[in-house]
Amino acid sequence: MIDCLYRRAGRDGDDDLFLSTDGTRSNWDPQIQHGSPPLALLTKAIEERADGTGLRIGRLTLDILGAIPVAPVRVRTRVERPGSRISLLVAEMLAERPDGSHRAVARVTAWLLAPSDTTDVTCARYAPLVEGPETGLTHAWSGAPGYLEAVSWRKQDTPDGAAAEVWMSPLVPLVDSESTTALQRLAMVVDSANGIGAALDPQRFVFMNTDTVVHLHRLPAGQDFGVRALGSIGPDGIGVTSAEIFDRDGFVGTCAQTLLVQRLP
Repeated sequence: MIDCLYRRAGRDGDDDLFLSTDGTRSNWDPQIQHGSPPLALLTKAIEERADGTGLRIGRLTLDILGAIPVAPVRVRTRVERPGSRISLLVAEMLAERPDGSHRAVARVTAWLLAPSDTTDVTCARYAPLVEGPETGLTHAWSGAPGYLEAVSWRKQDTPDGAAAEVWMSPLVPLVDSESTTALQRLAMVVDSANGIGAALDPQRFVFMNTDTVVHLHRLPAGQDFGVRALGSIGPDGIGVTSAEIFDRDGFVGTCAQTLLVQRLP
């Protein structure tokens, strides 16, 4: 039974140690992790490093640097660009090589900005996304064990050719019984934009994302997140998925992902 995505396993020097659970397993390959759990864990590390600075995250960029094994991992953070109004933080996930050394498998960079009162000029370019009845359809990976068992996926009815819409909610904590922030919960689902906006049949093509870039004009709230996504495929095996992100209060921000597209034999 999946009851969390990671278990805390102590500390080694400047590195936090975690055990990856079955809830991190990718729908593409059960030996590697889905992108959302690493994004969420590294977001947690950045939030903890930024605690007390008075800054808030405006952009998160996940770069997947290699196959992320479902195995023990290390997380380390650093301040790349210090500042009282603008700061850049970096969190890396490392996995062990066969020789016992460690390699970076994922990196999240985050721009943190100083908040100020702009209540009187607040605006959002998209109307709120309202959750309706589920269509009864899920996704092309229905029944895949692992990560997709750890989230609720509620596909909405949309016109043919329009961007797909799915409401998602994490079903388990990110780390053991530790509290999970709303931003971490969003990170636990937003990498699924690629699957939501799939423009190709995964029985015929692999289209794995190399990154996930999230821009947030406000912090998310709650447990439920709507993602409206659509993929575009170029003529040379490279694609892009673009998405809008919502919570129950309305539009939160955007997401974009670069895709490597390969035809299956």
